[in-house]
Amino acid sequence: MHTVTLIGSNRTLNVGKIVCLGRNYLDHIRELNNEVPDAPVIFCKPASSLLENNGKILIPAYSDDCHHELELALLIGEKGKQIPEADANNYICGYAVALDLTLRDVQARQKEKGLPWEIAKGFDTSCPLSRFVCADQINDPDNLRLSLKVNGQLRQQGNTNMMMRSVARIVSEISGFYTLEEGDIILTGTPAGVGPIVSGDLLEGEIEQVGQLRVSVA
Repeated sequence: MHTVTLIGSNRTLNVGKIVCLGRNYLDHIRELNNEVPDAPVIFCKPASSLLENNGKILIPAYSDDCHHELELALLIGEKGKQIPEADANNYICGYAVALDLTLRDVQARQKEKGLPWEIAKGFDTSCPLSRFVCADQINDPDNLRLSLKVNGQLRQQGNTNMMMRSVARIVSEISGFYTLEEGDIILTGTPAGVGPIVSGDLLEGEIEQVGQLRVSVA
């Protein structure tokens, strides 16, 4: 069983599903030459994909092209289904810094064949995650600066105000597809600047008010 804790509280939650939103930053959509979606692009990662802060990323042998994607993570604090957007923030109990690691070559092959591409997204250690801070410590989740450095060089930089869907809208829309439960985690998409990582790389992600994430590639 995988668990997460909230900094500054005694609360520990068992991790349920990890629901990820793709194509939520226009600049990232353009850099990959993808179409702008008219509906949310949603996929899931298993809890076994989680990697703690200061952990080591293990790139599977079946891929030669693993990419980093820095994201704001949300922690769901109570059960909800078809949550109204106006109430959605009340279901979030914490925020964290996350990476959605993607085997880009595997993803491309699966797409070409019209097959699901979860194997490119859900491998072990594909979801590095910092500790969560309590939601009430964040002034405005829709206006947070975020950045990622690889080996000290800036790779990704942006602000959550660049997201096509707000945090509340993301929670509301996802709850229309899945019942959200205590301990579920939502990844909210990545800004432009995604790129490959290789053995020996050091990744340092930071989100304003939320914290830092530091992992390396084995």
